[in-house]
Amino acid sequence: MRALMKCGVTSMLCLAAIFAVAACGHDVERAKAASGTSTGTTASLANGAQTSAEQARPASATGGFDGAAAYDYTAKLVSFGPRPPASDAIRRTQDYIHTELQGFGCQVDEHDFHASTPVGDLGMKNIVAKIPGTGRGVILLLTHYDTLRMDNFVGAVDGGSSSGLMLEMARILCGEKKQQPNSVWIAFLDGEEALVDWNKDNDNTYGSREMAASLANSGDLKRVRAVVLADMVGPKNVKIRRDSYSTPWLTSLVWKTAGRLGYQDIFVSGETGVEDDHQPFLARKVPAVDIIDLADYQAAGYWHTTQDTMDKVSARSLGIVGDVILETVSELQQKFH
Repeated sequence: MRALMKCGVTSMLCLAAIFAVAACGHDVERAKAASGTSTGTTASLANGAQTSAEQARPASATGGFDGAAAYDYTAKLVSFGPRPPASDAIRRTQDYIHTELQGFGCQVDEHDFHASTPVGDLGMKNIVAKIPGTGRGVILLLTHYDTLRMDNFVGAVDGGSSSGLMLEMARILCGEKKQQPNSVWIAFLDGEEALVDWNKDNDNTYGSREMAASLANSGDLKRVRAVVLADMVGPKNVKIRRDSYSTPWLTSLVWKTAGRLGYQDIFVSGETGVEDDHQPFLARKVPAVDIIDLADYQAAGYWHTTQDTMDKVSARSLGIVGDVILETVSELQQKFH
């Protein structure tokens, strides 16, 4: 992804800001659970690698979304090492994602395609978990699981954290007994990162461009009511700014939902413009929003470096963002019932 900052103060002040995570004002049930420990099985939490400030709230405090479990999924993805398209590591990653989704009871579709890139023709794969609804509408959730083509780059936050979050999202949604009005499709996309240069020869967002085009060709794109993209959602002290490219009403829905849940200090009012996997859908007039914390990660010097490792990931952040996305899906189900 590529970002253009548009902040209320100066860009330098915005990039330099480091905030503390604060989340308050939950409903009574969430507030009662907020002081507990996570129900997840995160090995690193058990080993004390995460400070108490980074530990996930219990799932009962985050709408059933288990941030510790999302952290575990992220750690497993990162354990495969660098995952650029067509690598041995990304094939192992694809097998892992598919196996986990099947284990959750999801219907899993795989879409293999070839992309013409500056380094040659590369095989890529999109993996989609599909939770059927009672109607024809679709709520589409997106993440990318590939990493930058760089030696020793494991993409813990960039590629790992959002995919770990979406695996936990799939576990929850595929396990629901009651069908909702709209289907929910969770797409794990290949080829988001540039192979050489993001700004040249459309060297970016291969998986999302392929998916948008494929859905348009099949006629399914007109069924998609909203696209919610998660990218770089796991850093400590996460701060999510409004993306200026995203659809205004959908952005407002996400931020209103976050505020209602007590996360107004995390989903903040600052604005940034991020070129990302939502844009192929925006270009086809599909409402889409990007949930991403890029500015602070850039400012800290971790983005697209070999320092993007698991010690930068917070189970607490994953739980909070997962809570907001899960509740946003519920809001969209009501809106398009």
